[in-house]
Amino acid sequence: MSTKNATLVLFVLALLGVVAPWYFNIAFLLDGGSFAPGPFVAAVSANKLVAGITWDVYIAAAAFSVWLLQDAPAAGVRRPWIYVVLTFGIGLAFSLPLYMAIRGRCDERD
Repeated sequence: MSTKNATLVLFVLALLGVVAPWYFNIAFLLDGGSFAPGPFVAAVSANKLVAGITWDVYIAAAAFSVWLLQDAPAAGVRRPWIYVVLTFGIGLAFSLPLYMAIRGRCDERD
C-alpha cells in the first residue's frame, strides 16, 4: 500500500473512530447516562467484561500518550499535547489513527 493510500485509510479510520464510539456515547447520554465521575465509573464497571475493556483502552491510551510525546518532536509533528487531549476527550480510536496519518504526512515532507 502506498503511503498516500495508507494516510487516506488512517484518516477514514479516525473519522470512524469518532462516529462509531460517539454514536453509543450519545445513546448512553440520551438513556439517562452521565459522564459525571460517580455514574460514569459505575457504568464502565457494569460487569467484568466492560471493566476489562475499559482498563485495556485507558492503559493503551496512556501508553500511546507517553509514546507520542516522545515521538512527535523527532517526527516533526507540532503540538503533540493536542493528541493527548483528543485521546482522553474524544477517544483513542480517533486520536491514534489521526496522529499516525499526520505523522505519515510529516514523513512525506522529508
